[in-house]
Amino acid sequence: MIPKLVLAQEFLYGYSGSFIDSGNYSVTYVHNKAEYSPVHSCEHILNRTMVNMFGCPRSRNAHIERKKSKCDYILDTCPTDEQVAAIEAKVNEVISAAMPVMIEFMTRDEAAKIVDLSKLPDDASETLRIVSIGDYDDCACIGAHVQNTSEIGEFRIISHDFNEGIWRVRWKVI
Repeated sequence: MIPKLVLAQEFLYGYSGSFIDSGNYSVTYVHNKAEYSPVHSCEHILNRTMVNMFGCPRSRNAHIERKKSKCDYILDTCPTDEQVAAIEAKVNEVISAAMPVMIEFMTRDEAAKIVDLSKLPDDASETLRIVSIGDYDDCACIGAHVQNTSEIGEFRIISHDFNEGIWRVRWKVI
């Protein structure tokens, strides 16, 4: 029998779930976020799409739920209807590509070479959990995720508005 080790978020900016570590321990990292993994994984794809298309930072304010979600992006102008349609199309293209969603643990220094750590809490540990969606996105994250983008479903933008440099997009996965 493999011993089980449970680590809280305070120990490791972590992992939601379990894995076998070198065959020696079953390790479970826990945190206080309850998420619906298809929607959370889709948020990562939306964030990368916004960064790629507009050069903006990842969403600084997100409300992610099973029924509908919203993300706020800092932009100079409101995206046009054509750009909004292109965002939706690109996110769905990535979902349809059936990309693997992989989890890797690395030091802060290693992670800083591939991801933006500006949202990382000050009390995060030296070891970070990096979630990679194929070759499309890498992000330090403690949330629940699908194993493959094909598990997400279809991304739909419900509505959006622009106010004082913030573009708020409301969306869902169906």
